[in-house]
Amino acid sequence: MPTLLAASGVVAPPRKPFDDSAENLAHYRDLVEPFGLAVDETLLRGGPNVSHRDLVDRLAEADGVQGSDPDLVVVAHALPDLTPFTAVAPHLDHLLGGRSVNFGIHQQGLAAPFTALRAITAFQRAGRAGRAVLAVLEQTTLPTRHPLVHDNRLVDSGVALVLGTDDGPHLAGVETVSATGRPARRLAELTAADPDGTLLVTGPWTDREALDAAAGTTTSYQVSPGTYATGLWLALARQWRAWRERYRTVVLCDTDPRSGETCIAVLRSDLVLEEQR
Repeated sequence: MPTLLAASGVVAPPRKPFDDSAENLAHYRDLVEPFGLAVDETLLRGGPNVSHRDLVDRLAEADGVQGSDPDLVVVAHALPDLTPFTAVAPHLDHLLGGRSVNFGIHQQGLAAPFTALRAITAFQRAGRAGRAVLAVLEQTTLPTRHPLVHDNRLVDSGVALVLGTDDGPHLAGVETVSATGRPARRLAELTAADPDGTLLVTGPWTDREALDAAAGTTTSYQVSPGTYATGLWLALARQWRAWRERYRTVVLCDTDPRSGETCIAVLRSDLVLEEQR
């Protein structure tokens, strides 16, 4: 099962000017006009214009990610790239050694990183990967107005997780609760076995009041607004070492505001148990 070896995040990198070439604008028109929409040049010129490639260029230079030499690279995103249909996974593979199987997962909303974790687990079980890098990317410059992005003032962000088979917090499970299901009940089951040794981390789109009630005495942490699919993973990148020292189990949970589905990932660590012996 995948174990977390290193992680890094980037938030709101420096803005870049918009490429207002005729070819670029024609590309956007070809994308949106068949759906009865019009390109809003104001959004493009006023946006950060940070691409997925810009994000992975920064992530690949981070401690623990640089030199990781993975044999599997997965790029997950819930929003389109600045220039859609670009292949970013091969570029990240090139930056990290150039020997990996690599692919992207998209059009799944915030479920994309959870699907990526399932894929990495399957590759490891089949003996086809030992070390993987998962990049979760989010850029916010779009050619038409997107309420999820613009009404919530989302920022450009990205996370890289290095996952191997060495010692570290290991992925104990990934699951999805449907929009008609009861995520609070499932979270109560996951936290009940060891409430004092479990941390419940909820994304910015969850019903915090309902989930807090379900968790009972379990410690909880909610990610601040400003992201769509990267928030949970940014929190993990920043704090996973501290969490590992204090909690045996970390439950990561978020609800997609578009589909209503709730995604859950569980990380477990033996470090706390070893220190208490």
